[in-house]
Amino acid sequence: KLMETAGRVDQFRKRFRRGSEPVRSCPEGALVAPFFVRHLEYAMSQAGKNKQDADFEINQAALDYHAKPRPGKISVELTKPAETQRDLALAYTPGVAEPVKRIAADPEDAYKYTAKGNLVGVITQGSAVLGLGNVGALASKPVMEGKSVLFKHFADIDVFDIEVAAEHPQEFIETVMRIAPTFGGINLEDIAAPQCFEIEQSLIEQLDIPVFHDDQHGTAIIIAAGLLNALELQGKTLDESRIVVLGAGAAGIAAVRLLIAMGARRDNFMVIDRKGVIQLCRKDLNPYKFGVAVETEARTLEDAMKGADVFIGVSGPDLVSPGMLASMADKPVVFALSNPVPEIRPEVAHEVRKDLIMATGRSDYPNQVNNVLGFPFIFRGALDVRASRINEDMQIAAVNALKDLTHAPTPQEVLDAYGLQALGFGPEYILPKPLDPRLRGVISFAVAAAAIDSGVARAGWPEHYPVIA
Repeated sequence: KLMETAGRVDQFRKRFRRGSEPVRSCPEGALVAPFFVRHLEYAMSQAGKNKQDADFEINQAALDYHAKPRPGKISVELTKPAETQRDLALAYTPGVAEPVKRIAADPEDAYKYTAKGNLVGVITQGSAVLGLGNVGALASKPVMEGKSVLFKHFADIDVFDIEVAAEHPQEFIETVMRIAPTFGGINLEDIAAPQCFEIEQSLIEQLDIPVFHDDQHGTAIIIAAGLLNALELQGKTLDESRIVVLGAGAAGIAAVRLLIAMGARRDNFMVIDRKGVIQLCRKDLNPYKFGVAVETEARTLEDAMKGADVFIGVSGPDLVSPGMLASMADKPVVFALSNPVPEIRPEVAHEVRKDLIMATGRSDYPNQVNNVLGFPFIFRGALDVRASRINEDMQIAAVNALKDLTHAPTPQEVLDAYGLQALGFGPEYILPKPLDPRLRGVISFAVAAAAIDSGVARAGWPEHYPVIA
């Protein structure tokens, strides 16, 4: 609202500078307008000061959280006793030589005698960190540690965060290749497009463990699950829906690919980047953007939005106007996922369209598209059956598991966690809540089953999983 008010103030300032144009409804407009602007500017300065105070408080709290009482958010813990001379002799020399020999003879024994099977590398070069851009490898470390916290808290997966100082994709690929034997899986994080596509595909092809760029596939999976539920509520189907995607980076292109794999028609998409609609006449497209290009007369976001059933924004703040939203088809679905400020704010969107279903990337609005709904449990399922990759079948299994969970009765534990009296499938509940304890079981079981069915699992159904009838 502050930004909207600032825009109006700027208009007043230009229009009424030195009283050059009076307000038509008031003869004294030339005097009233500058007076109004001065007082509005004062009010805005006070609001800005309050926001700065609030920002200072949370920023200082975050610094204290990371620094005290011990720097950082993660540590290494022992899983075996180390209290006696015999314990040490087994943990290190001479006892450690025996598992070394076993692994040398059969590399699969690494899963039996080491932590490899429950260890994920969260790896980045720091080129697209949150909304901060290319901050470099070292500055990305707090984010990678944060990702590690989520892996451990939600799925009990151990993590080493690795920040690689690499300027070129091949340098990064070679580094990850050399350290890959340490891990049971690799989560690529905060790598800018289009490099992220090349890096992930190269590593998938060369490694025999899961490699998963969460900014691509994790986001796409959550979008797909929420979208299928929203379309169901709106009485629409994926294959018939016209879909606009604003943002042609990692998440946007991955979402298009996954939705097409699940039944959306390729020619029903319009993807928009900074230069407009990605269409076949453009000569500036890289191979990844060319893969989502369509033949169309539309050139702008405003053109694309006319008659669209779905809008998916993975771009920037306040890029969708009320007029654009008004031009969409009946019963639209709007996923405005720019964070912290969405492409269009929910309060504005609901004022313009009473018939829409909306999701954002924020926790203070209904229907948060949050990657923590997916990646910990997807890796849990993949690791538990020693999958060699996280393939499309496994991703679609995760989508359907998430989608279906929203239809099940909500446990009291979830209601208590969010201070709710009731929560059921509907326009404000198209995705599970992140603190839903059922997520780990439901998603990891579905992913593990898909890995086995698609032939990428190297272990059978885990004994601690429920028996499949």
